[in-house]
Amino acid sequence: MSNQPIEIDGSYLEGGGQILRTACSLSVVTGRPCRVFNIRKGRPNPGLAPQHLLGIQALAKLSNADLEGDSLGSEEIVFSPPESVESGPKDIQIKIDTAGSITLVLQTLILPALLSPQPLKITFEGGATDTFFSPTIDYFKHCFLKILEKMGGKIEINVIKRGYYPEGGAKAEVSVFPSKLKNINLTERGNLEKIIIISGASEVLKDKKVAERQIAGVREILGKLNLPTGENVEYHKTQSPGSNLCLVGKFEKTLLGTDNLGKLGKRAEDVGKEAALELLKEQKSGACLDKHSSDQILPYLALAGEKSQVSVSEITNHCRTNIWVIEKFIKGKFKIEGNLISFED
Repeated sequence: MSNQPIEIDGSYLEGGGQILRTACSLSVVTGRPCRVFNIRKGRPNPGLAPQHLLGIQALAKLSNADLEGDSLGSEEIVFSPPESVESGPKDIQIKIDTAGSITLVLQTLILPALLSPQPLKITFEGGATDTFFSPTIDYFKHCFLKILEKMGGKIEINVIKRGYYPEGGAKAEVSVFPSKLKNINLTERGNLEKIIIISGASEVLKDKKVAERQIAGVREILGKLNLPTGENVEYHKTQSPGSNLCLVGKFEKTLLGTDNLGKLGKRAEDVGKEAALELLKEQKSGACLDKHSSDQILPYLALAGEKSQVSVSEITNHCRTNIWVIEKFIKGKFKIEGNLISFED
């Protein structure tokens, strides 16, 4: 196999940090080096942001890879892994001084960690469990990881302290266990069994009943449909005030999820309404995966070894971009027919 790096244009299509995360993860899994250039070139602040930098640095530590260009704002990196991750550490500590997204760092690490020969414990000090332009920790834990569990993946997340934008300050422990990925066929979701509502906010917002009011907004939309629900209200000690909301529709064979965050000047009830309307949109699509799980699951489908197929609510640019990156590393092809995505090697 050639040692020449696979060339990845980071400005392709969606042009975000996902290109970097997927490329470096698959670089470790396949043992093939990659060069990613034009990183986030079309964004207001192009190049590596803290969560991108920390993610690939942790991945390099996990895999004993050589990493060039790893500095804030860098628009080009070269990631060169060894052939296997057998000599990697059992535990990784990641310190995030900003409100960088913990879930985006996890997107970089989980795939190679699942395929490593030993369990891995990832400890986060700082960063955000719930921040903008990334999955909330509840969505990641209660929706995406549950889908991944159907493919044989085993990951446990313990949130010790919540962190919101702009200060972060979260603490979390993530355990990833060696897993053999298996293919899935998610084209029929079965009946809706329950909608889980997880609503949280900082303790300083408890007197204003922000978490309860977010649920009230959800009820205003979903209550008319007489759907079964389970509600969780949580208040957290945090460095920055904020609120989080996650809705998970549990079907017989799959899960659909949405999330939302509170922000200054926005009514808590509106946070709930928006999330509920988004979940209804996902539900009405008839698909087995929501638009966020759809692109995140793609690398796992490609590595499962047999043909997989999933129906998705929307073929997003994130989806198309991830497919483009994955096919540079993995033998096989994705096929899109309507809202059905399949992979066959």
